[in-house]
Amino acid sequence: MSTMTIPQLQAMKTAGRKSACIVAWDYQMARIADRAGADIISVGDSVGVNLWGQSHPLEITMEEILVAAKAVRRGVDNALMSCDFPFGPLQEGVKEAVSAAIRLAKEAGIDLVKLDGAADFPEAVEAVTRAGVPVFAQFGITPQTALKYGVAYSQAEGALVPDEMVEQFVTEAKRLESAGAVALNFTNSGPVVGPAVVDAVSVPVLGGFGGGPWLDGRIRMSTAAIGYNANWIDKEPTTYANVGRVAYDALTECIADIRGARHLRGQG
Repeated sequence: MSTMTIPQLQAMKTAGRKSACIVAWDYQMARIADRAGADIISVGDSVGVNLWGQSHPLEITMEEILVAAKAVRRGVDNALMSCDFPFGPLQEGVKEAVSAAIRLAKEAGIDLVKLDGAADFPEAVEAVTRAGVPVFAQFGITPQTALKYGVAYSQAEGALVPDEMVEQFVTEAKRLESAGAVALNFTNSGPVVGPAVVDAVSVPVLGGFGGGPWLDGRIRMSTAAIGYNANWIDKEPTTYANVGRVAYDALTECIADIRGARHLRGQG
């Protein structure tokens, strides 16, 4: 069980304190994020794309995300732990959504389930909540809903919701709160619609890409925050570090020592 609680998360919004959610998919990164002070550590369905090389987050299966969720659970002591539904259970119906949520709670020990595209399935949000599993509801232009708004998945990051859609997203946010969601993930909120949604609901509203300081909190993938990506080896760091470059340099030196018949650092 986590020491952070949902009422504490709510109290942060009331007090005007920003909440931090870090996306992690493995035990070591979960331990690091937890020690760094994350309020929520989220197992995103993006694990397939960002860690395992899949082409689209819709590919991830329940069995695969359970592997990541169990590993993260072992590394989290303080933060609330959230886990995304893979694409499928929410769309298949209320019974399937409840079964998936119960499975994540029983097998991985999650504190929250994050439901992408939840605004279209308020009855599922209500049923999962009634089953005793708190819901972190995601809406906006998200990985699973991008096509609905005429946006390709590859272009979803940075595709801010149009300002004229403020009424629609305020309505969706209120619908999710009424259905029992304890927190909202408003993806690609933008600086006009985002604040309107924050003011319209009493639950915390966080956001990943397309978010900003106008929200109650932010969500950031750990790999993005530290620059852990092979594509960034030759780039100047624009994040908090460039771990891809550090790892490349270290492994290049290690391989050179092996080939040069030299002692390996850290080996006895």
